[in-house]
Amino acid sequence: MQILRELENFKPEAGRPIYLALGNFDGLHKGHQKLIKEAVAAARNDNGIAAAFVFEPHPIQVLFPERAPKLLVTAQQKAELMKKLGLDLLIYNSFTLAISKWSPEEFVQNILIDKLKIKQAFVGFNHTFGHKGAGTPEILRELGARYGFGVKVIPPVEVNGKVVSSSLIRNMLDAGDIKQARVMLGYDPMLEGRVIEGEHRGKTIGFPTANLAISSDLNVPAKGVYAARAQIGEHVFQAVINIGSKPTFHAEYPISVEAHIIDFHDDIYGEKVRLYFIDKIRDERRFNNVEELVAQISRDRDKAKQLAIGHQ
Repeated sequence: MQILRELENFKPEAGRPIYLALGNFDGLHKGHQKLIKEAVAAARNDNGIAAAFVFEPHPIQVLFPERAPKLLVTAQQKAELMKKLGLDLLIYNSFTLAISKWSPEEFVQNILIDKLKIKQAFVGFNHTFGHKGAGTPEILRELGARYGFGVKVIPPVEVNGKVVSSSLIRNMLDAGDIKQARVMLGYDPMLEGRVIEGEHRGKTIGFPTANLAISSDLNVPAKGVYAARAQIGEHVFQAVINIGSKPTFHAEYPISVEAHIIDFHDDIYGEKVRLYFIDKIRDERRFNNVEELVAQISRDRDKAKQLAIGHQ
C-alpha cells in the first residue's frame, strides 16, 4: 500500500479508475472495515485503485481542539490496519482553515474531480463534508450524478444490537470494557508510547516496569490493571499493564501507564512499545504496605499469563 502525504503528490495511473473511501476512520472499527472492503472489492473488479482520503489531523482538532475526542489509533496504526484490508493507496491531507470554508460542492470539485477524478465514492451513512458539515450522503449522491461518479453509502453496522461507532468504543474503553471494545473493533485495542524514566520503584520490589509516554491525543483505557501483550520491535511478550495514579505511594499523582513485561529484562529506554489489551484484571486500589502490593502484583501476573494463553 502506498501512503501519500498531501494530495499534491498524487500522480494518476492511466487506465486505472479510483474507488475512493471517504472518512476519518478513527479506530478503523467494523463499520469502517466494511466500507474499506466494499471499495477494495469494487476496485478489484475493474482493475482500479482502492484508495482512502483522510484529513490529518482530524478537522475537529483544527477547528475546535477543546472538543476533539481522544483518538483510538495513531495515523501509523490506521495505515497498518488499512493495508491489511487490501487498500492500495492512503492519502493523508492537511486540513486547513481555508479548506474548512469550502462548500460541499467545492470539496467535490477540488478534490474528487479535479485532483482524483474518481469513479466511485464510498461513505458511511452518517458521513459529513464541506463547510460546517453541510454535505451529507444524499448531497454527495446528487453531486455524483452531476459530475459523473458513483456513490455507495454503507448502512450502519450493528454488533450485539448496537451500531458500531468510534464514540461507543471510547465509552467502552473509558469504562475498562476491553472485551466489548474488541468486539466492536474486530481486533485488540491498542496503545503505544516510548519508554521514559519512571520512579524505578518496580525494580526494587521485583517487578520492573516500562513507563510509557503516551500522546495526549490518544484514548487511554480506564484506571486499572490489565492483561496485555507488549510488542517491542518484532517481538511480542505477555504483560501486565497498570493505568493509574499509584495510590499506594502518592496522595496525588498524574495518571501513568506502566507495563510489567513478563520474563523480560532488557533495557528499552527510549524505545517504542505497543500494547495490545486482552482484558481488565481488576480496578486500581491502594494497599496498606509494599508487601500487600507485591503479593497482588504476583497474582496479577499469573492471571495475565492465563488470559494471554486463552486469547487468540
